[in-house]
Amino acid sequence: MSLSSETTPSRSPLKADLLLLLVTIIAAAGWIFSKEAMAGMPPLLFIGSRFLLAGLILAIFDARSLGQLSTTRKLRASGVGVLFGGAMACWSLGVALSDQLGVIAFINSFGILMVPVLARLLFKDRPPLSTWIALPTALLGFALLGMGQPGATDGFTIEPAQWLIFGAACLFALVFNFNSRLVRNIPALPLTAIQLMTTGVTCLILSALSESWPAGISLDILSWFLASTLIASTLRFFLQIYAQGLTTPSHASVILMLEAVWAALMSAAWFGERMTLIQMTGCGLIFTALLINRWQWISRLWRQRRFAS
Repeated sequence: MSLSSETTPSRSPLKADLLLLLVTIIAAAGWIFSKEAMAGMPPLLFIGSRFLLAGLILAIFDARSLGQLSTTRKLRASGVGVLFGGAMACWSLGVALSDQLGVIAFINSFGILMVPVLARLLFKDRPPLSTWIALPTALLGFALLGMGQPGATDGFTIEPAQWLIFGAACLFALVFNFNSRLVRNIPALPLTAIQLMTTGVTCLILSALSESWPAGISLDILSWFLASTLIASTLRFFLQIYAQGLTTPSHASVILMLEAVWAALMSAAWFGERMTLIQMTGCGLIFTALLINRWQWISRLWRQRRFAS
């Protein structure tokens, strides 16, 4: 969620790799937790409550740093938090509507590919050549997902849930770009706390305006909600921030790409989801696009490993 400097830390890269791998597994499990929780809670109420509680926990954990931030910096962080709230609203509605979490997890990966494109539009940054190769590759994969819907008779069909996740991915890319500037002046942990709380409030307002809240929540649903909040949000973001402090953002992003793969495997195991051959090809193209997009860093890591051995 946050981006730190590109200076390589002097601490253990192996520790960072293992922690980031754990982060991807926790993040993937979060898709399962969320889907189960939303079986008994409206999507926006669920995501708003989850992020508000997670943000409050982080705020209490780092109350001193949070209190030292100026009002201007808090307002800037909150502004991006509202944008993040819009992204999470789209994401939660997409998850609630979809019966193929593995497929939409790969669509969600578009956010990684859109980061350099939006950086070009917003800040005049120059994306590497690999971006312009990766993006059409991913779009081809997205098209194949529309052609491979189980039981579809229209040839090409993009479900509303998939459009919602695609929109969320574009908003996530915007958030990432803005945070890459904010984190230069705001420590990562209080920035995350503010944005999680703002996201929660934004989604709860949207929920109050558009959803009917249940009179009560069963213990089973409450358990999934707490798992989503404490494990998939609070613990995940804490570990991710800590691990990113041990390595560079570019190195971290290579490992974080595995979230979609874990999510597809977990949804297949937990919900019995199955993809058609065309859908698997589409997901494979999207993942290939992610590798192309980070090829410069992947090849650098490969050379470093060879020299080290």
